[in-house]
This record gives sequence, structure tokens and C-alpha cells, in this order.
Amino acid sequence: MTPGSDAAPPLRWSRLVPLIVACALFMENLDATIISTALPAIARDLNEDPLHLSLAITSYLLSLAIFIPLSGWLADRYGARTVFRNAILVFVLGSLGCAASQGIGGLVAARVLQGLGGAMMVPVGRLVLLREVPKSELVGAMAFVTIPALMAPIFGPPLGGLIVTYASWQWIFLINLPVGVLGFVLVSRYIPDVRGELRAPLDLAGWWLLGGGLGGVVFGLESLGKQVVAPQVTALCLGGGTLLLALYWRHARADDAPLLRPSLLDVPTFRASVTGGSLFRLGVGGSTLMLPMMLQIGYGLSALDSGLITFSGAVGALAMKTVAPAVARRFGFRRILVHNTLLSAVTLTICGWLSPHWPVTLAMAFLVLTGFLRSLQFTCVNALAFADIAERDMSQATSASSTAQQLALTVGVGAASQLLNLSLAMRGAQQLSAVDFTWAFAGLGLLSLLAMIWFRALAPDAGQTVSGHRLALANAPAATVGD
Repeated sequence: MTPGSDAAPPLRWSRLVPLIVACALFMENLDATIISTALPAIARDLNEDPLHLSLAITSYLLSLAIFIPLSGWLADRYGARTVFRNAILVFVLGSLGCAASQGIGGLVAARVLQGLGGAMMVPVGRLVLLREVPKSELVGAMAFVTIPALMAPIFGPPLGGLIVTYASWQWIFLINLPVGVLGFVLVSRYIPDVRGELRAPLDLAGWWLLGGGLGGVVFGLESLGKQVVAPQVTALCLGGGTLLLALYWRHARADDAPLLRPSLLDVPTFRASVTGGSLFRLGVGGSTLMLPMMLQIGYGLSALDSGLITFSGAVGALAMKTVAPAVARRFGFRRILVHNTLLSAVTLTICGWLSPHWPVTLAMAFLVLTGFLRSLQFTCVNALAFADIAERDMSQATSASSTAQQLALTVGVGAASQLLNLSLAMRGAQQLSAVDFTWAFAGLGLLSLLAMIWFRALAPDAGQTVSGHRLALANAPAATVGD
């Protein structure tokens, strides 16, 4: 069977294509988890403050947020195979640039290039699945495609600690090369050239407004209180970015074919997934920065010891994926999202109390539970987003959802840094200690908890065509339906 043929064998869609998409997810997640663990070591080698070097994480997430809106249009215009393959190539080149960096400027620039590649890989891969998998099988398909990718967070933290302990930090980027080469070959051979109906030219004006707005807001949040740039520059970025986003909203409402269409938010399930999911991701985005820093800076653990503890969360996430379809069928999206938001916010807050005084087995068991709950939340939020989206809108919905996800993660990293700075200022201290992380985690937990407002607004049977959940509404007491 040739790659371009129309009649693909069943194996291709049930196993092979999800695994190829997972190859891209593996690279992205491995890169993100390794750099979080290795950040203090990189900061020491480059003579930078660890908080300042969080820009290496933020710049990557910011690049994703800026370029992801283009992914749907590019896939429709040039085909999924072409976009996917070139995205992997750009990501690998960015990884080489990171390894060759001699200072924070070069590292940030290379991370932006990585973000450009990552912005095309995952959304386009997800779009292929969404167009080929029936909605009734969407939870299982998304869970399956995520399982291999979750191996990256399992290996990432201990591997990052191992590398910076016994080798140089440059190897955390060089290990992307063999994965990228394998992904390039498999995409070239097996990914079909899926194209949507390209109904309009690229909304270039909208992209400039949206990208400029996102860039200004995120950079302003990242630089706030760090004295990296003048306070006037920070204020200008925040104000200018907000203005550009407002102008984009006005432009998109008036334009016949905007880059991202605001009317998608009129769909209740998509609106809840984007708004509630974004609030929840603020806490998770911040915790990816703070947990390794807390264990290394706050408690003096080595990068390897820190990684061996934090990898437990990915084990819990991996375990959850095997039961995701059954849980969704049994309880439905609304009930899961409402109650699991509360549980996840509580566990996120408790993360701030982790210390060397905890028995190692207890700490790892707690992080397994934390990873399990977060993975359940993300699986349901991601599947819910497309439950009621028409086929013709899948490309736009994928781009909009992915943009919101990455923006939330970016803002979460910035919020975590600001919470740590706030705690330092309140104590009148110059060096981070364990108590700063305790208060910062509590703040992130409260941010995540706000997502409950949006999830409670869902109908009891929301997304049931995707979850498979059926409620006997006629017989259910009004006070207990959905809860």
C-alpha cells in the first residue's frame, strides 16, 4: 500500500498513525520535562538567575501560542503530511540551536524556533485523527495516542537529572535528534495527505493582531517584577498586548473568514473546554516550573534525586489513560470535570508541602495520584472540545483549542514566577526558600479551582456522543442530576 493511496489498511488508523503522532508528542513532552528539571543547572552554567531563565520555557510556549493558529489553515492549504514533516525538521533544527547556545539570548531564540516546529506537529496530528475517527471512539483514540507520549514525562525528569549530573546539559536537546529523524521518515511514508476545504485566503491581518497581542501579554507577565527590562517596557507590553487582543476580537467578529472564529465559543461544550480548561492549565503550567525548582532550590536535592521523585506524576497519568473511556462512559463529562477539578486543585496545593521529611514512598504515591487526576481532567477536556463541532469547523476548532491550551500553560509559568516573587517581597528576602513555594502552590491551586464555574454550567448530558454516557434524565431527581 503506497502512502498516497486512498484505501488505507485498518492497521494504519487503529495503530500506526496514532503512534506516529505520539512520536511528535514524545519529543515535545520529553523536551519540556527535561528542561524543567535541568533549569537550575543550565542557569549555573550560563551565570543566570533560575527565575530569569524561566524565559527559556516561556519563550517556547509563547512561540507555540503565536504559531498554532496558523496550523489549521496550513494543513488545509498544503496537506497534513507536508506540514507535519517540515514541522519535525524545524523542531530538530531548534534543538540543535539550543545545544549550541552560549547565553540566554541564543537559548531563547532557539527555543522560539523549536516552538515554531512544535506549533505545527501536534495540532496537525490531532486534526488527522479528528477527521478520521468517529466521535463515539474519540475518547479512546485520544487516550491511545497520548499513552506513548506520556512515556516522555516518565523518563524526562530522571533522564534530565542524570544528564546534568553526569554529563553536560546540552545533551537534553541533542537526544531529540534520533526521535526527530525517525518521526520524519514515518510521517513521509505513512501519514496521509489529509486536506480540508480551504474556503478563504490566510487572515494575515488577524494573525498579526492575535500574535502581537499574545506576545505582548505573555512577555509582560514574564518580565513583571524581575527587573529584566524597564518597568515602562513591561507596562507597554501588557497594555499594548491587551489592546491588540481586543482589536483582534473586533476584527474577527466583523471578518467573514477570521484566523480563529470567536463564534466557536457559542458551542457550550467547546466554550467550557476552552475557558474551564485554560483556567485549570494555569496551575499545571506553573507547577511544571516550580516542582523541580522547589525540590532542588528549596530542599537542596540534586537534579537526579528531584527527577526520580517527580517522574511519579507521569506514571499516574499513564495509568489513567488505560481506563479513560470506561470512566467517561460511567460518569459523563460534567460530573468528572466538576468533582475532579476540586480534587486536582487540592492536590496541587498539597504539592507545596512536599519536603525531604516525607517518606519517599509516600511522596511518590502522592504524585502518582496527582498525575492520575490531571490526566483524567485533560483527557475529558480535550475530547469534550470537539463533541459538538461540525466537520467543516474541525480545523479552526483544533487551532483555537491548541492556542488556548498553550497560552494557559505560558501564563501559568509566568504566574508561578510572579507568585514566587511576591512571596520573596513579602518576606523581604533575596533568596528562595521552601516557604515561598508553599504559598505559590496554594495560589496556583486557587486559580485552577476557578475552572469549576465553567464546568458546572455544562448540561448533565454534555458531550454524551463522545463519552458514551447516557443519563436517565426523566427519572433522575432534579437535585442530583449531574452531581
